[in-house]
Amino acid sequence: MNHNPPLGSAALPRITVATVVPRDGRFLFVEERVRGRLVINQPAGHLEPDEQLAQAAVRETLEETGWHIELTGLLAVYHWPHPPDRKPVLRFTFVGRALDHEADRPLDDGIVRCLWLTGEELASQPSRLRSPLVQRSLADFHTRPLVPLSLIDSISASTAPMTSP
Repeated sequence: MNHNPPLGSAALPRITVATVVPRDGRFLFVEERVRGRLVINQPAGHLEPDEQLAQAAVRETLEETGWHIELTGLLAVYHWPHPPDRKPVLRFTFVGRALDHEADRPLDDGIVRCLWLTGEELASQPSRLRSPLVQRSLADFHTRPLVPLSLIDSISASTAPMTSP
C-alpha cells in the first residue's frame, strides 16, 4: 500500500513561523478571530517571498503583538500533515526574548489583543487553542533543548551555484 501523498501543490505544506516568548513566568500569546471563533495562538504567520525564517518570526511577533523580540534559538520544526480545512503546515517555532513594547502599534487584522499567560492558564482553555501546536510548543519549551539559530542557513540566488539536479 502506498502511503505517500499525491504529487502536486496540494501535497506541499505551507511554511509558517511562530515564537514562544517567556517573561516573568508567563508567555506571550495572541487572541485572534479565526473563522468566527476567538482563539489563542503563539505569535505566528507565514513566510513571505525572499524572507528568511528568523526574520519572519521576528516580523510576525511585532506585527501581531507590538513586541520587539530577539530570537534565542529554534525550538522545533513541526509537520502537521492534516489540519482541518487547510493545507499541510510546516511550522518553524522559535524562542525569543522580549525587548520592548510598542503599545500604540496597530495589530494585524484579526488580532484582538496580545496576552501574557502562564502555562496553567493556557492549559485551562483547551477549546480556545487555535491548533494543537500551541500547547505542544509550550510543552516542548519546558522539555527540549534549543537548537542554535546557526542551524538555519539561507542561500540567496546570487550566491547559489547554477547547477541542474
